[in-house]
Amino acid sequence: MKLSHKYLIIFLGPTAVGKTALCLKIAQLFQTEIISSDSRQFYKETNIGTAKPTESELKSVPHHLIGTKSIHNPYDVKDFENEALQVLDVIFKTHDIAIMAGGSGLYIDVICKGLDDIPDIEPKIREKIISEFEEKGIEFLQRELEKFDPDYFQTVDRNNPQRLMRAIEVFRGTGKPFSSFRVKNLIQRPFKIIKIGLEREREELYERINKRMEMMIRQGLFEEAEALFPFRHLNALQTVGYSEIFGYLEGKYDKEEAVRLLKRNSRRYAKRQMTWFRRDSEVLWFHPEQEKEIIQCIKNEIIKAEKP
Repeated sequence: MKLSHKYLIIFLGPTAVGKTALCLKIAQLFQTEIISSDSRQFYKETNIGTAKPTESELKSVPHHLIGTKSIHNPYDVKDFENEALQVLDVIFKTHDIAIMAGGSGLYIDVICKGLDDIPDIEPKIREKIISEFEEKGIEFLQRELEKFDPDYFQTVDRNNPQRLMRAIEVFRGTGKPFSSFRVKNLIQRPFKIIKIGLEREREELYERINKRMEMMIRQGLFEEAEALFPFRHLNALQTVGYSEIFGYLEGKYDKEEAVRLLKRNSRRYAKRQMTWFRRDSEVLWFHPEQEKEIIQCIKNEIIKAEKP
C-alpha cells in the first residue's frame, strides 16, 4: 500500500548478535536499501576486524556508508549525520522505507535526535591532555573520565584514547560533561523512526563473540592488523580488534594473550553497547530468530503511525 509517511527502521544491538543476516532479509522483504551506522565499518582499509558484510551480502541489497572512507581522513559523528541524512533523502525519493543497521549508539542517536553543537575548545587544553596521556597512560584517562562523566564512561570504548581525550577536553573546556551535549535539543526528523533491538542471552552472545573472533583470526585478522600497524596512531584504528594485536606486535605480550584480549574486550564492548541501548525506552526488543514477530511488529507500528 502507498504510505503517507516515510519510515526509517533501525536495527541495533551488540556485536555478533546477528544484525547483518536479519537486516538483509528485512530489506529484501520491503525491497529497500541499508545504511550502516557502524562507526567501525566506514573505512575501506578495515575489513576483517570490523566484520563487514561479505561481497555477496553487499551485492544482494544496496548498502551505504560501508568502506567509503579512508582511515587517513578524519570522519566524526557530525560528518556521519550530514552524509546519512543525504543518503536517506535519496532513498526516500523512490522508497517509503529505509533500513539502518549498526551497533554504534552515538551514531544512531545523532540520526534520531541530532547532537547539540559543542563549543570550540582551546587547543592548549587538548595539548595538555595529550601530554598527560603520554606521561601517565590510558589508565589516567579512564580514571579522569569516570570521575567527571560517569554516564559516558559506562558506554565509551575505554580502550580508545582519542574518544577518552575528546570527552575530557570537552569537560575541561566547558565545565559540562560530554554526555550532556547528547540530549538537550531533540530534532524532529521528516520521517518516522522504528527501533528494533536485537538481543541474546549473555552466554549465547559471548559464545558467538568467541567463535566469530576465532573465525576472523582464521580469515587473516592478524595479517590485516600487521598491514595497518604503521598507522596504529590513527583514531580509526583505536578500536577493539586492532588495538590488542598492535600490543602483540609491539612486543607487550604473546599471541595467545592477544587472542585472549581480543575475545575479552569484544565481550566487554558488547556489554557497553547494551548498556547504551537499554536506556532507550523506544526500542522494541527481540531475539534475532524471531523473524515473523519482528516483521509483524514493524507492520503494526507502520499501521499505527498511518492512522489519521
